[in-house]
Amino acid sequence: MIVLITGATSGFGAEMARKFAQHGHKVIATGRRQDRLDALAAEIGPSVLTVAMDVTDKESIAAALASLPPEWQEIDVLINNAGLALGVAPAQSASLEQWETMIETNCKGLVTVTRLLLPEMLKRNRGTIINISSSAGAYAYPGANVYGATKAFVDQFTRNLRADLVGTGVRASNIAPGLAGGTEFSNVRLKDDAAAAKVYEGTIPLSPADIAETAYWIATLPAHVNINHIELMPTCQGFGPLFIKRNT
Repeated sequence: MIVLITGATSGFGAEMARKFAQHGHKVIATGRRQDRLDALAAEIGPSVLTVAMDVTDKESIAAALASLPPEWQEIDVLINNAGLALGVAPAQSASLEQWETMIETNCKGLVTVTRLLLPEMLKRNRGTIINISSSAGAYAYPGANVYGATKAFVDQFTRNLRADLVGTGVRASNIAPGLAGGTEFSNVRLKDDAAAAKVYEGTIPLSPADIAETAYWIATLPAHVNINHIELMPTCQGFGPLFIKRNT
């Protein structure tokens, strides 16, 4: 298989690149940070092709895909992993710029890459699209506002892809992780390494390896099997009561 992974410079994306390469598949690792891509290529070896690409820039995506050598162009699996959360402020005081960045990355970037690769998958009557969303797309919490909404978009977009792709041989799946450590997620979101570390204090969160294992399982199931949606949480995470603000 040839697997294209967005956001492969760290966390889930880098670990998924390792997982697929370890099992003999060819991996196109994309991301904005060329130094990180170079390090990943040096680690994995010739089974990985690195391509600098910014999913918030349609021209960057088109140029990256056009640059692929002929022997790397028949992409079997697309993993839309690039995404981020910014801030935890309530909606009334949140940064509009941060909201726009999350929408550009988590929604527009994902659909652009998908739309550009999908026609060729359909021509070959095969392919798998795996989108990485979040449990935040299903369960609201204070400060999630636009981040949670973008992940709900990913979930619904995946379902609608399935509706359009029935009978085509192209599959679409959504992975929705809960609390996950070992990534830059909280560091980027909070812009404070100490605060980010506290998010995971006293927990055993999901790891990038857990998500990579899940993506690999989905991608390597028999061609007639589609995993529509899979939600993962660590055992230390669960469901709580609805928030109630009381007058005192």
